[in-house]
This record gives sequence, structure tokens and C-alpha cells, in this order.
Amino acid sequence: MNNHLPGGFPAADADGATTAPAAASRPGRRLITALLLAAAALDLTRCGLILATARHPGPAAALITAGLAATALTLCTARGYQHNRPWPAWAALLIGAASAPQAAATGYHPPFTTPDTATAALGILLTVTVLATAGQTRQPAPDTETSCPIEQAGRPMRFAAAAASRKAAK
Repeated sequence: MNNHLPGGFPAADADGATTAPAAASRPGRRLITALLLAAAALDLTRCGLILATARHPGPAAALITAGLAATALTLCTARGYQHNRPWPAWAALLIGAASAPQAAATGYHPPFTTPDTATAALGILLTVTVLATAGQTRQPAPDTETSCPIEQAGRPMRFAAAAASRKAAK
């Protein structure tokens, strides 16, 4: 038995405490997944707009292919975040960093103004979110060694030995 209820909700332990699901173990994981899904939706929106406004089939097919590839990569990265894989942070960082220049390359012409502005803003937000949560792969272990003299009042010999070793090193 795995202590989790169907649907990904945590189950209660014997003492009544709940256990956190794997996707929520890293702060920001759900936010990054939601931002990636929004980026994929914007890519699909841009593909639909290209279909509606295309005058030449050759360049339109290339833009649609690139948009579908970006959508697939974004969805794969979001799935990696949901399954606690180690690589999606790099992919999300690259997707976020490339979103603003990609949106700016089209020039914000109608009817692409709204999706391009949203893509640029979302890319910046995604990049900042990934960088803000970088390095937080697990919960910090409790600090058993502290330098606070109040908490270590029962261990005065350790301070004397540490001070002696510092004086000897100088």
C-alpha cells in the first residue's frame, strides 16, 4: 500500500499527518507545470492563427511545423515536471528564455499581437520561476550542528577545541 489516495491526493498516516505527493515535494513544481501548459496553449493558438491568415502555403507549413514541435517539447517538459524527472528544469529554462525573442521576431503584428505579448510575458515569468526554484530538489535536512552558543550550552568542550584548532592553524 502506498499511502496515496486515487487522484494524487495525499493520504493520512497513522498519526493523522498527511504525506506530500511527489509532484509537490519541490516548491514551484506545479506553477512551472502550469506555465508550461500555458506556453503550449499559446503555441497552438499561434498555429491556428497562422492557418487562418496564411497566404503562402510553404512558409505557413514551416511555421506550423515549428509551432507543433515547440508544443510537443513543452508538453514533454511539463510531463517531466509532473513525474519528478531531473532534466525538465533545463528544458523549461530554455523554453522560457527563447519565448520572448520568438514572440518579438514576429513583430507583434495583428492578429498575433495578443499571443505574442502573452508569450513574451509568460516566457519571462517561466524563466524567473525556474531560476527562483533552482537547487531546491529536496527538503533541507534538519541542522544538527549549530553555531548558536545558547543551543550548545551543554557542549562547552567543543567550543574550546574549535578555538584551539583555529589558533593552531594561524
